[in-house]
Amino acid sequence: MSVSKPKYRYEIQNVVASVSFGHPINLQQIATLMEEAVEYRPEQFPGLVFRLNKPKTATLIFGSGKMVCTGARSEKEVYKAIENIINKLKSKGINLAPNPKIQIQNIVASAQLNAEVNLEKAALQLDNTMYEPEQFPGLIYRLDNPRVVLLIFSSGNMVCTGAKREEDVKVAVEKVYKTLKEIGVLFE
Repeated sequence: MSVSKPKYRYEIQNVVASVSFGHPINLQQIATLMEEAVEYRPEQFPGLVFRLNKPKTATLIFGSGKMVCTGARSEKEVYKAIENIINKLKSKGINLAPNPKIQIQNIVASAQLNAEVNLEKAALQLDNTMYEPEQFPGLIYRLDNPRVVLLIFSSGNMVCTGAKREEDVKVAVEKVYKTLKEIGVLFE
């Protein structure tokens, strides 16, 4: 017995996480000690940008002791990036509280349903949708479980946003594919 592969696929594009140390951070000190890795222009933006190549991320660090990490392609990469930054800062003598609070804020993924979608029919049959093709070419579909927003295009391309866990993306894409198939709006 062979297991059929799902016709759809998805890929995580960006994971955004917030980090809180619970104490102020001296951004000028970081800018001076980490010159090559950071961008700090307080007259233009109140935070410091710390870029990493591995994993490829940009992390905003604020004097309040909060950080926002963006650009990671997985939850694992977010934690790796934050760990790398903390280690680099500590190696330069910058004191940070241990065990910062890290929280995934948003996961954005792209998906391909490998079928065209009749968006007008889908908008009429699904709850929690908005479809105004004169303003935006996609159907906006809000799921309650998992709590995500999906942008569905007639080409079968889809964007999933608002997920807090990678598993939420998987469940949402699977659920939408099955629902669209059931209501007869997918054309493979």
